Amino acid sequence: MSSTAVAGPARSAARSALLACGIAAGPLYVGAALVQGLTREGFDLARHDVSQLAIGDLGWIQIANFLVSGLLVIACAIGLRSMERPESGGTWGPRLLAGYGAGVMIAGVFPADPADGFPPGTPEGAAPDISWHGLAHLGFAALGFLSLVAACFAFAHHFGRGGHRGWAVYSRLTGVLFLAGLAGTASPVGVLALWIGVLLAWTWIALVARLNREAAS
Repeated sequence: MSSTAVAGPARSAARSALLACGIAAGPLYVGAALVQGLTREGFDLARHDVSQLAIGDLGWIQIANFLVSGLLVIACAIGLRSMERPESGGTWGPRLLAGYGAGVMIAGVFPADPADGFPPGTPEGAAPDISWHGLAHLGFAALGFLSLVAACFAFAHHFGRGGHRGWAVYSRLTGVLFLAGLAGTASPVGVLALWIGVLLAWTWIALVARLNREAAS
C-alpha cells in the first residue's frame, strides 16, 4: 500500500476529529456553566454573568471551561480550514471562528471583577472600579464576540455562493441575534439576553461543524 493511500484516510480521520471538537465545544461550555451556576453559593443565573464563575476558590473550574472550550473551537476552525467546500467558510470563516476561540481562552485567563453580590460578601451593584484584569477580560471577550459575529456573516456569504440558502439565512440570523444579545446586556434583562445569544452561537458552531463533518465523511 502506498504512503498516499495511507495518508488519505489518516487525513480524513484527523479532519473528522477536529470537526468533532466543534460539536462538543458548546455542550461542554454551557453544561459546565449551568452546573456551576446551580451549585455555586450565591450565584444567580438570572443576575450574574458566567464570567463571574471564574472568581473565588472554585473559579479554576470556569477558567478551565473557558480554556478547553476555546481550544475546541480553534481545533474545529483548523478542521474547517482544511476543507475546500462552500460550507467550510472559505478563508476568513475559519480564521474568524478561531479568533472567537482565542478570545474565549484569553478572556478566561483574566478574571472578571466581583460584582452584584458575587462571590458572597461582595457589595451589591457594579464594581466601583474596574481592575486591569477585569478590563482585559472585557476587552478580549469583546474581540472574541465580534470575531464570532463576523464569522457568522463570512459563513453566510459562502453558504449563499454554494447554493445553501437556508444555511446562509441561519448564519446571518445567528450573527444578528448574537449581536443583539450583546447589546441587550445593558438592559434590565441583560443576563438573559446574553444567555440566549450564547446558546444560539454555540448551537450554530455545533451545527456547522456537524454539517462539514458529514460532508467530509
